[in-house]
This record gives sequence, structure tokens and C-alpha cells, in this order.
Amino acid sequence: MSSPSLSALRVDNLRKAFSVQGAEFVALSGIDLDVARGEFVCVVGGSGCGKTTLLRIIGGLEPRFDGAVLLEDRAVKGPGPDRGFVFQEHRLLPWLDVQGNVGFGLADRSAAERNQLVAHYLELVGLAEFARRYPHQLSGGMAQRVAIARALANRPRVLLLDEPFGSLDALTRIRMQQEILRIWEAERTTMVLVTHDIDEAIYLADRVVIMSPQPGRIRQVVPIDLPRPRDRSDYGFTQLRKLIYAQFFPQSQLPQDYTI
Repeated sequence: MSSPSLSALRVDNLRKAFSVQGAEFVALSGIDLDVARGEFVCVVGGSGCGKTTLLRIIGGLEPRFDGAVLLEDRAVKGPGPDRGFVFQEHRLLPWLDVQGNVGFGLADRSAAERNQLVAHYLELVGLAEFARRYPHQLSGGMAQRVAIARALANRPRVLLLDEPFGSLDALTRIRMQQEILRIWEAERTTMVLVTHDIDEAIYLADRVVIMSPQPGRIRQVVPIDLPRPRDRSDYGFTQLRKLIYAQFFPQSQLPQDYTI
């Protein structure tokens, strides 16, 4: 684990249960995770492993749980501007143009500061020329870039991304992976991204958190010690892919000389 003084996010012994038809369903159990400031962490797992629930708890969208979630040593007790959230669907407000959507959460800022922040983050995501467009005039990838700009505009301590590229076609998805990596390198915002795509996780992350289901637990945390930009056909990349696949498919055989 990282030193607490360098931690952006700490999750300690987290447990989350739901009541289903009068019976208790445990979604998460014994989750411990420490994310360093400026780190890019990807959480992978199959459907039902609780990865989205974990992200929602960190975001303050699931208020009832056991254990602790600390953002820079302060307990998370609900949503707040210190955490940005990007969902699988862009969820832009259709009656606002692009700049209106990006500035929607900045009502407490002066007009000058709001305009400056909106301009900065539209430039960052490469959409400065589309500031007056409306959501229906954007492609899926462009709309998701607006959603990322909106989440970053409050300058959150942590950006939470819930399968943000899952609804995009394959080529757009790859381009968006490159975009989010470029944004992360420019801003160094701490990012936690949930995905079911193992290649996506290896391409983006400093560490990959592998979850197992029923109840959701952290099975393994894999450091991704590869230089960026990463080549998906590189030997080290393919070895990490085999390692992570083996967590889901035990019959997969790893090279005898593989170490991590």
C-alpha cells in the first residue's frame, strides 16, 4: 500500500449488502484498496462482481455500507465536487449546448472563472470549436469527451469512470482510450476506471485490480510496469494479458518463466 500521506483514496474493509426479497445479498466484502495521488487504477471483473457498486460507494452514490472510504484521509459521506463521475452513457443535458454542459456544475464560480474553466477543459478534450453545438449534434465519442470535460471542470481530487467507453464502437473506443490517457498525462488527476475489457485496463493503468464475484472481493492487484505509450502486441503486454486472463479462466497456462 501507498503511504497514507500520499494517498488520494483509501478503502478499508468495505462491505456492502442489499436486501433482496427480504434476504441479504452481499455485493462486496473485505475490500481494501489504496490509490496514490495521480495514479491510474483500473478495476476489472465479470458482471456481478460489484465493481460498479464499489465505484458508486467511492462517489458517494451508495451511502449505506460497512467499513471506511477516505478521500485524502477525510471520510466520504455523500457526493461532492472532490470526485468527478463519468458514466457509460454521457448523460449530457439535451437543452444545453456543449459549453453549458461543461459549466453546469460551476454555478458557484464567478462568470469569468467559469468561462475560463470551460474553455480550458474544452481545449483539453479537443472540442473548443464545438462549444455551441448541442448533444444531438455530436458523435458518441465527442459526447463522452464532453462528459469527461464536465467531470474535470470542478477539478476533482479523483475522477471515477464507470465503463465510459462501453457503448462505443471498437475504433472509437481505442481512440477514446488514447484520449483519456492524454488527459491523464496532462492533468495528473487520480483516476479509477471500471471496465470488463482486460486490454483496456492494461493499456491505461498503473495497476489493475482484479475482482471475483459473489460476494465481490479483490482477488489480485497487478502492477503494470510497462512504459507508455503501450503496444498491445508487445511481449510484456501479452504476458500481462495471459496473467489476468488466468484469474478468470484457471485452465489458461502461463509461461513458466513469467514473473511479476
